[in-house]
Amino acid sequence: MPGLINEEDLATVRERARIEDVVGSYVTLRPGGGGALVGLCPFHDEKTPSFRVTPARGFYYCFGCNQGGDVIKFVEEINNSSFVEAVEFLADRVGVQLRFTEGGVGNRVEPGLRSRILEANRLAAEFFAEQLSSPEAVTGRQFLAERGFDRDAAEHFGVGFAPMGGRDLAKHLRAHKFTDDELVKASLIREGGGWDYFQGRLLWPIRDAGRSVLGFGARRLFDDDRMPAKYINTRETPVYKKSNVLYGLDLARQHIAKKNQAVIVEGYTDVMAAHLSGVDTAVASCGTAFGDDHARLLSRLIGSSDALRGEVVFTFDGDAAGQAAALKVFSGDQLFISQTYVAIEPTGLDPCDLRIQQGEAAVRELVARREPLYRYVMANTIAGFDLDRVDGRLGALRAAAPLVNSVRDSSLVSGYIHELAKMLGTDVDEVRREVARAGRRKVAPATQRHREPEPPPDDQPSLGLPMPDPRDRRLEVERGTLRLIVRAPEVFADAWNGAAVDDFTHPAYRALFEAVVAAGAPSGVWPQPVVQAASDPTVVQVIAALATESLLRPASPGYAAEYVAKLRLLSVSRTIADLKSKLQRTNPVDDQLRYNRMFASLLELERQRRELSDVAAGPPG
Repeated sequence: MPGLINEEDLATVRERARIEDVVGSYVTLRPGGGGALVGLCPFHDEKTPSFRVTPARGFYYCFGCNQGGDVIKFVEEINNSSFVEAVEFLADRVGVQLRFTEGGVGNRVEPGLRSRILEANRLAAEFFAEQLSSPEAVTGRQFLAERGFDRDAAEHFGVGFAPMGGRDLAKHLRAHKFTDDELVKASLIREGGGWDYFQGRLLWPIRDAGRSVLGFGARRLFDDDRMPAKYINTRETPVYKKSNVLYGLDLARQHIAKKNQAVIVEGYTDVMAAHLSGVDTAVASCGTAFGDDHARLLSRLIGSSDALRGEVVFTFDGDAAGQAAALKVFSGDQLFISQTYVAIEPTGLDPCDLRIQQGEAAVRELVARREPLYRYVMANTIAGFDLDRVDGRLGALRAAAPLVNSVRDSSLVSGYIHELAKMLGTDVDEVRREVARAGRRKVAPATQRHREPEPPPDDQPSLGLPMPDPRDRRLEVERGTLRLIVRAPEVFADAWNGAAVDDFTHPAYRALFEAVVAAGAPSGVWPQPVVQAASDPTVVQVIAALATESLLRPASPGYAAEYVAKLRLLSVSRTIADLKSKLQRTNPVDDQLRYNRMFASLLELERQRRELSDVAAGPPG
């Protein structure tokens, strides 16, 4: 098992990977004042730039979708990759050889190889797209035309053709100074002879969210094709992991984030048909069944701000194979933070054939007719019992009750209980009791065992603390103090001028200052130590936001002293108000000693308030 990344190497990657250069590869950035750069957010549609990058602190933040972080976080989000994969991507980019603890380097690759493979894939995709216009590719063009895809559609999706010569791509890429070893590792040519991996096939480039080409999917066109499979895909490479990629993600990502919806179809032409029909959130797994990693990837895309509004819609055939696929997806349903649905076409047509035979509106209608996945599975579960018999109804109830118990939105459970009772022809109270028993069982039937509560995976989004509203005037001083700490820690005296955790009232601001204290003395890579000390995802987002916000005045020790004085003044004023309330409720005759102590504390607090007021007001004049 690969170990942890060496801390020195991680620090070197952070230092060398300039955030303005990395983000600038995906976003056009322009000066935005105060040392910041601005551009259109790559994570949601917008016409007015709300995306800011602060090179001095190494952070980005979008004030439109409230997403932010450091350069590693940006790569994680834009490439839908894990933390380690993002670090490896950046290490390749800046030429750092990563070392790993607790087990060595595992399956790590040499520096620069990923970048070389991505460049080779890009050139290969351009080469294949050009070949689609060649006389040799007429069969491929006919295949597309028969399925309702014209030249514009082929160009939009980057569809290409691999020549039948067998060495055309290899020759083309060698001319661009790629070695055979690199092309073998990219799965573009085969070992022992240098033959092209794809020959005489129609090809679809499989891209990540940043539009980097990770690999290809290829469809057989000719009967004499030596590869028996109708579809073949790029082999596993340092950049292509079939369990982590979704075809169409480059086109669908922003729509998925905007609409809080992802539609899962089965093939490349289904994705094309869906998008051309207006279902622009459609993606497909590539050469493998939809799995847990795909589910986690979509959960990151849809986000966690409103999980009950998010939708993941699966399109299945209505036959036994489709039912089995639905059950398999349901077994991993706990990995989604969104609601899961299923869309079944009664005629059995896939989206591509449905578009051909009934038009684009029919494809949109297919998705609009979606039903909750649990309900579809429940109906199929019940269908296996004879409901005309008492024992059959009881067996169906015991099999279906755990499904109702697993519904995320508890406000819907009562309605579903009545629905199940109606389906079974059983008393509602009996169904309610069985659903309650299902929730208490520690061991559920095999098809429902996954519904038992368990900790979320490490990379699954967490709801975290509530996000503070940056426009909340009641929290303006708390936010301003933390903004100054994040952006200019050098202007503070020891112990942050006496600021304390209790001075912060919002839980996210409080947790952020706790992380500041835990991070210790400011260093040259500040506020990275604060990010590492933060245990809540919301806190990391707040840090990113503060790092990109402009200061109201130039940073100085006096400015810091004034801000902390304002913060402590508010805290002391709250304490005074509480103490006065206690004094009013205390009888000075019956409880004289306690009353006198509180009164003495009040006098001391009033003295502190006067001193803090003087500092908060700033120098005279």
